Amino acid sequence: MSTPNPDLTSHTPHLGEEAHPLLSGSVLLDYTLLSFSYCGTYLASYSSLPEFELALWKWESSVILCKKSQPGVDVSCMTFNPMNWRQLCLSSPSALTVWTVEKSNQEHYLKAKSVKLPMEDGSFYNETDVIFPTSLPKDLIYGPVLPLSAIAGLVGEEAETFRPKDDLYPLLHPTMHCWTPTNDLYIGCEEGHLLMVNAETLKVTILNKIEDTTSREGCHLINPVTMAYQKGGVLISGIDGFVYSFIIKDLHYKIEDFLQVEEPVEHMMFSPSYQMLLIQTEKGSIYIYTFGEEPTFNRVLEACDGKFQAIDFISPGNEYCMTLTHSGEVCVWCLEDGTCASRICLNTPATVLASSPSSFSAAVGTQEGSIHFLDVRDPETPRAVYKVFPSEWSVQHLLYDQRGIYLLVGTSEGCIFIINANPSSLFQILGFVEVGKDILQISTVSLLETDIVEVMVLSPLPETGRSRLEIFTLPTTLPQVSTSFADERGRLRDELIAKFLYEIEHTLSSAVLDYQSHQVYGFCNQVPYICSYRLPEKEHSGICILKPYRKVQSKHYGPGMLSLSPHGLWLTTIAKGGILCIRDVHTLETFARSRSHSHQGHGIQSVRISMDGKNILVNGRNDGTLVYLRWRRFGGNLASEILEYCQKLLISLSNTMDEENDYLSILKRESLNLGSTSEHTINEDTKLSIDSSQEELTQVDNSKEIPWIQQKSQEAIRKEVKLFSKKRKEIKTGIKALAKTVLTMMEENEAIDNIAKLEQKEFSLDLEELERLHNENEEEVAKIRKDAEMHNLAKAYLAELIKEECWNAMAVKGRALKCFHMPYVVENFPMKERTDEELKELKRVLQQKKIEAECLKLRKEIVEVQSAITLVKKHHEEEDEEEEEDVAVKTSNLPNYLLGSLSTDFGVHISLLSGQLELHSREEKINQIILLKDVIYKVKTIFNNEFDAAYKQKEFEIARVKERNVRIQEIILDLDLEEVVWQPEFDDCEKPERTLVVENKEITAHRFVNPWQKNKTQFTVTSKMEQWLLTRGPDTRHRALMDMMGGVLEVKKEDILRMVIPQPAFMAKPDAVWSEEERKQFKEYEKKVKELNEEREKYRKSLEAEMKKLQNSIQESTQNFDEHLKRLFERRVKAEMVVNQEELKINNLVFSLLLDEEISSREAFLNNYLIKKQAEKNQTSEAIQKAKEDLDTYREHYDNLLAEDKVLDRSFKKEFSEIPSHQVDILYKLFKRRPRIQKQKIHSDTASIVPFGERPESGKLNKDAFAQLMKAMDDLDNISNMPEGLDPLVWDHFCQTRRAKVENEQKVKQKAAGLMEMVAFLRRRTEEDEKLQQEIEKVFHERIVLQEEKVRFQLNLTIQILLKQGQVELENFQLLLEYPDAILINKSIIEDLNCVIRAQGQKKVASMMESKDVHKGIFQIEWEHKKMEMEMEDLNQKAWDIQMLFFSRDRQKYLNEPNYETLIAIQIGIMEQTIAVLDKTHKKNVENCKKLLKKLGRYSNQKDIANYTLSCNLREELVAVSERKDICNAIGSQLTCEKIAKEQYENMMHQQKLTNISKQQAEQISILQAEVERLRMKTFPALVQM
Repeated sequence: MSTPNPDLTSHTPHLGEEAHPLLSGSVLLDYTLLSFSYCGTYLASYSSLPEFELALWKWESSVILCKKSQPGVDVSCMTFNPMNWRQLCLSSPSALTVWTVEKSNQEHYLKAKSVKLPMEDGSFYNETDVIFPTSLPKDLIYGPVLPLSAIAGLVGEEAETFRPKDDLYPLLHPTMHCWTPTNDLYIGCEEGHLLMVNAETLKVTILNKIEDTTSREGCHLINPVTMAYQKGGVLISGIDGFVYSFIIKDLHYKIEDFLQVEEPVEHMMFSPSYQMLLIQTEKGSIYIYTFGEEPTFNRVLEACDGKFQAIDFISPGNEYCMTLTHSGEVCVWCLEDGTCASRICLNTPATVLASSPSSFSAAVGTQEGSIHFLDVRDPETPRAVYKVFPSEWSVQHLLYDQRGIYLLVGTSEGCIFIINANPSSLFQILGFVEVGKDILQISTVSLLETDIVEVMVLSPLPETGRSRLEIFTLPTTLPQVSTSFADERGRLRDELIAKFLYEIEHTLSSAVLDYQSHQVYGFCNQVPYICSYRLPEKEHSGICILKPYRKVQSKHYGPGMLSLSPHGLWLTTIAKGGILCIRDVHTLETFARSRSHSHQGHGIQSVRISMDGKNILVNGRNDGTLVYLRWRRFGGNLASEILEYCQKLLISLSNTMDEENDYLSILKRESLNLGSTSEHTINEDTKLSIDSSQEELTQVDNSKEIPWIQQKSQEAIRKEVKLFSKKRKEIKTGIKALAKTVLTMMEENEAIDNIAKLEQKEFSLDLEELERLHNENEEEVAKIRKDAEMHNLAKAYLAELIKEECWNAMAVKGRALKCFHMPYVVENFPMKERTDEELKELKRVLQQKKIEAECLKLRKEIVEVQSAITLVKKHHEEEDEEEEEDVAVKTSNLPNYLLGSLSTDFGVHISLLSGQLELHSREEKINQIILLKDVIYKVKTIFNNEFDAAYKQKEFEIARVKERNVRIQEIILDLDLEEVVWQPEFDDCEKPERTLVVENKEITAHRFVNPWQKNKTQFTVTSKMEQWLLTRGPDTRHRALMDMMGGVLEVKKEDILRMVIPQPAFMAKPDAVWSEEERKQFKEYEKKVKELNEEREKYRKSLEAEMKKLQNSIQESTQNFDEHLKRLFERRVKAEMVVNQEELKINNLVFSLLLDEEISSREAFLNNYLIKKQAEKNQTSEAIQKAKEDLDTYREHYDNLLAEDKVLDRSFKKEFSEIPSHQVDILYKLFKRRPRIQKQKIHSDTASIVPFGERPESGKLNKDAFAQLMKAMDDLDNISNMPEGLDPLVWDHFCQTRRAKVENEQKVKQKAAGLMEMVAFLRRRTEEDEKLQQEIEKVFHERIVLQEEKVRFQLNLTIQILLKQGQVELENFQLLLEYPDAILINKSIIEDLNCVIRAQGQKKVASMMESKDVHKGIFQIEWEHKKMEMEMEDLNQKAWDIQMLFFSRDRQKYLNEPNYETLIAIQIGIMEQTIAVLDKTHKKNVENCKKLLKKLGRYSNQKDIANYTLSCNLREELVAVSERKDICNAIGSQLTCEKIAKEQYENMMHQQKLTNISKQQAEQISILQAEVERLRMKTFPALVQM
């Protein structure tokens, strides 16, 4: 049984009993939505993943009438039409669908119609037909315009709904809906719009809001949650806790405040009389609003504040239980009826709850670290009586031992506080134990016959992937000796509590200690196993590793929890699957199980068993429910053991329980202390605040509550201060003296030189802090360096990618070439190497074209031979005309204007290209594209060769200019000129490879050099200098040469400009004192100076002339190169023109291929669509045929019933012919009489409120009406209504006849109604069949039109024609796009016709000149003379050609060899033998390949059988995996099998890697085999055409 409270569900099923479903469907997981029809007869259900199935039930008979699936569609709301149960509305956040139930006799069918929603702004999107668009533009040039689905290449069902991304607009998002009495739908949207949808036409209307200026602020935008219809409008609730009344009139609505609820409203529902409104809030509370003159608003059920954090029984657990929510609300529930007896709120965030077995008290742990104790002696009035504050850490675990001696408190920081559980001790804190952080579970063992309490704590070790167990023992006398067991800070000593550490090599999610203390039971976290671990009997030190002693499969999903029953013989297991299992603690076998919660709510959070084991509480994790379980059969050994234990425990606790309960009565809430009174309470206004470096008295506010652990720490610090006060003063004095010394040293350091000065950090006495700062700096530098390295690595990787793509992959690197004096820049064509596939494809196309050309040549020869006789007959008749006409030599090459490009100007052979008017098939177009790409490649290659030649020429010119500049530089130096020598250099665009190399001069940053690199450089320089000094030797000869002859052995001509005649020494004296000899020497000196100046001037002029000549030569050569580069630039423009022309042709061909593919896709889609519609047509035809057959059968039954009814009417008088006629007439009147059935009258006030009026008729109502009719017939059959004088036997016979007549009439009425339904069903099927037939005809028409367009497109080709500038002139430059009366003909036809006209005109002129001019002979002789001269030139040219004719070795061999034919025959014989050997080898290889192929075929069949078996297994495994995946997604955590799946995945990846390596090796082996075969074939003679 379930109570109305959604947060507390009280179940009373028997434990171990399986629930039997009322309705059993075929879905794999669960149903997400259920809805009853208004008449109550039918039930609609909707399931989510994986079926997404809508089913209609006749729930009274547990029969599914019909069902239909719509994969991938999640539905959020589902309702029946109250006025017509055959209509349902299903809404989701993205779609709205109206379903119609059609009935034919006993068959039911579901038909769906989707509602087209408006866009988010409220406007409607003009949706076009995707399948047969009618508004596509017509393109007269580029072919037909097809739908977007054909352009996208879609041919399946996705093409029917395909829309490009730009055409997708966000639509409104429905949140809820409701029906109206007029069969309309009101839809509330997330955007705040209110829609009205007609259920028949599916027309959507947006209702307009009437703005109210007096409305309160904040109600402009309502986010609707639920909706309920009432007369005149709807009630809508939002997330703000208000219920609004929407008053709707015509297409407008007005919003009024209706009701304010304390919480957000989640559901609303009217009662059948519409006098009450049921409201459920998001929290789970339920309210009823009653309409009337004085409306009332009452709370029916108040839900708990949030989901339950913890649960527990009130000892002994037979009558009441307690729950705790996150907000600190504690509720006491009655187990008998599931009602809330009382509640108390602590007004603080709470985490855990525990009930004491030794007294009627309970403890609540909070997030702030405090523990509140509650007095629950009276469950209806619980009260908080005490509070302790152990620490500021959040309380994660609370646990009483089995006898209620101690309360164990586990915190988030890994401390377990031991508290005396007796109220008489005022819940004294005895001490704490430090364990690992993130405590998972605490388990205790407290037996009646022992005086100790054993405690086990489970904590994880995530860094090692293990779990740690810590076991310690608490004596029952600990409250008396707590001061000796704990140190000054309250920590219990490990040696006194016998603390032992254990580790398990895998992770556990839960662990409990056996009552015999011999073993531990653990729930594995990664694998679904429950293991037991034996504890060693001997004591140990350190950490002991435990091995699994026994393990069984848990059969749970995800990590679970273990707990022991009070008597320790039952082991309960819970997990996220929602199943509670109770196992025998010895065998670990499950003897009871119950599915209490759903896996979608993440299963079970906690479980509690009462002291006597009769009652079990199970708390859900996220579903907010509490399940109460009781045993179906509780007896035998199962009950005797726990009942015996319970009786013993209660007897032992009876005395102490009464005493402790008396102490609870003494405690008052107002006397609640802020801390434990058994410990030191701060009564002073000040306290000592002790600092590690100084001792001062500070004033501290005592208003804040101090935790117990902090109080103990402060007390310990006070004791230490008192004990070591003298020592501290000595240390402080020493520190002050040391600080003074350091300051003195720092002052002295400032006064010394910089070279001897120490850094400031050297005086730091805190070496640890200095080292820490140094380490932090090093880490920061390493991090920055690492980031810089990664950034540089990323940039280097990107640069490498760009270099590989744009440089290394290029067979011809892109570069430019500049002129020396003109602003011309010529670039080459960067080219990639053609791949092997492209070369192979080109070779195939060329071979195919050559074969086609040879075939065409042979056909022409055959045709010429056959037509040779006819040509000979006509030869004589046309001989005279042939003499006068020139014979036109025809070539296979097309002119440029028809070819569409100027590729022939580059010497590219285009003989294999097809004409532009001959490209009709797809293969021809593809071959043409390949050949055009080859033409482009050749044109680029030809230009690149010319470019390379020019590049080499520029390199030569630059080298020559550099060579000449050397001489010019020497001349400038000799002449002491200031001219600048022009030195040409290559730019970066001419040598782009320089961009890829970074030179040292480009780096502006200072290079970082390591110390060892500096030392190495210095050492290298020193060694090189020493080696140079050793190799140089003595320099006596060099110094003598410089002193005696100026450094040269002979005077060169170039040195004449630097020669200076030394002046005689006497010239320093005045002229008057010169002697004669000196005067003669002076004259000789002047003569030598004059001669030197003349020689110097002559040499200067010669140098100037030489420099001018060199400069002119440089200028001329560079200008010649510029002229050549200018012509190359023109060549580049022409080459680019050719490339663009060929690429334009390629683009046209690609476009035609693409359009051809689009047409093929459209045609394939039409064929598929036609097949689909034909299949639907067949189904509709079969449905019509079946409906007709059923209708005929049903009509036959109806006619039979109608005939039976008429027979009963006609045979009435015959059956009663024995009685008098007046009695027969009376009986006939009574026979026609029918009872009047009074319909239940509806009160006027109710009729005015109920919007849907009376419930429509259903099968159940018809049965009730028929039963009422039969009851009324019993009244008519009463003996009191019998006519006087009638025999009672006759009356009985009459009553039976009349009753049979009435029953038959009812059957006729039912049959008539069924007949009308079947006729309507047949009419609808016929209309659907006609509609499908129209669509099929439309598809046929569309396909015919498409085929015509396809033929027109294949024949109407797009060609490219070159037009000369000025040849075609248009006046207004208006190009005509339509030429319906024009044809395209070859220009040669017009030229031939002009030649004929010209020849006839020449004949006429010649005849006129013969009769008129007498000098005809002279002109004839002159013409013959010119002709002979031309023939002479031709003969001379032929003679020159004969002289220059190439005479090969083969021709020489043919002339010189006397037996040339014999030699050829011998070579042919050798070749035939070689061919025979090759043929034999080839056949042998073919036989071997056939045998291998058969063997592989058999092996393939075996693999196919194995694959089929694996596919069958895979299908089953996929279902299981889908279930597991859904459960995993709902749970939201990592499954236990994830580790195994990861290992399997790694194995699969390793196997795949090995497979890839084997494939690569196989490919390498095949390549090597092909290379061996190629090398072997090299030894065979080549068959070359002679």
